[in-house]
Amino acid sequence: MNCEHKKKIAILGSTGSIGTQALEIIQANPDRYEAYVLTARRQDDLLIRQARQFRPAQVVIADESLYEQVRDALQDLPIQVYAGEEALCQVAQNGEVDIVLTALVGFAGLRPTVAAIRAGRQIALANKETLVVAGELVTELAMQHRAAILPVDSEHSAIFQSLMGEQSELEKIILTASGGPFRTMSAEQLATVTPEQALRHPNWDMGAKITIDSATMMNKGFEVIEAKWLFGVEPERIQVVVHPQSIIHSAVQFRDGAVKAQLGQPDMRVPIQLAFSYPERLQSTFPRLDWYHMAALTFEEPDLDKFPCLRLAFEAIRAGGTMPCTLNAANEVVNLAFRQGRCTFPQMADVISKTMEHTTFIAQPSLDDYFAIDREARRVAEGLVIN
Repeated sequence: MNCEHKKKIAILGSTGSIGTQALEIIQANPDRYEAYVLTARRQDDLLIRQARQFRPAQVVIADESLYEQVRDALQDLPIQVYAGEEALCQVAQNGEVDIVLTALVGFAGLRPTVAAIRAGRQIALANKETLVVAGELVTELAMQHRAAILPVDSEHSAIFQSLMGEQSELEKIILTASGGPFRTMSAEQLATVTPEQALRHPNWDMGAKITIDSATMMNKGFEVIEAKWLFGVEPERIQVVVHPQSIIHSAVQFRDGAVKAQLGQPDMRVPIQLAFSYPERLQSTFPRLDWYHMAALTFEEPDLDKFPCLRLAFEAIRAGGTMPCTLNAANEVVNLAFRQGRCTFPQMADVISKTMEHTTFIAQPSLDDYFAIDREARRVAEGLVIN
């Protein structure tokens, strides 16, 4: 590779789990990558430390109330400091940027990702809600503006890697799931689990929101929706398989029955680095599989009675239109409510289901429709949580 041109990377959400690991990769490959834009929602102290270390051209703090302290802390450096949601969209369109890593959490990632796609930037997609909420619109825009979308989710990266070099049509996708911390619990036990228990994931170190989504298996439901749009596969050809060891990150099956899978240690730096370097693979010091001491690999069918959020996600994608948007909005409300002790673990799925029933449905939504339905669904879900 010719390293004269370092890839300039905008990290939307640099203070989160994905963002901090992306900066590790940039730090390990200074001849190839440059952190050109860093953004955070509220973690101003960490953003300031990152900016002083990596010296990006631009920094955005989404919470405008924190603008002055970030600006003042960086005033001795030649860094442009901005604040607010609109600034996220503006830096995502920066013409100097080669890759936009969208690592924002939740619905907040949609508008900046769309802005980056419209500017023709290459997208390293870690914000799954973008495709969950508006998959049809986003994929159409990506084709229209020739913006490549490379998946950063470990499962979708595994599918992507399994398809590299293949010309044959897929028969189905095998999407693996760890099962989360409550896989072996009974329905009675699930009624009394705490947020602290849910936040102790057995395999992955992730942010609080996605860790709760993993515990309810809503995260896997979102990944089914994401896989549909990334790989053009209908949900009937996506099989979720519980694989507690998280060694097989996902697999694909072809029409001759052959299955290709990607295996590795649970380490998000591998898919992040590949999204940056594709089609090349870079040398790394990431942990390797120890084949002689690896535990047995086991597989189970997901229990949709104990984890109905996965079933609701399948229902949402089959309904299409704004239903996945409603699903996501309600889930963000109950996820936070559970973490704050305002609802129980089983109540989360109940609220999501009722919100899907009582929110306006639009079959052919525009981008503005998604934002309107998101607001409506949040109001409905909040009302159900309170009552």
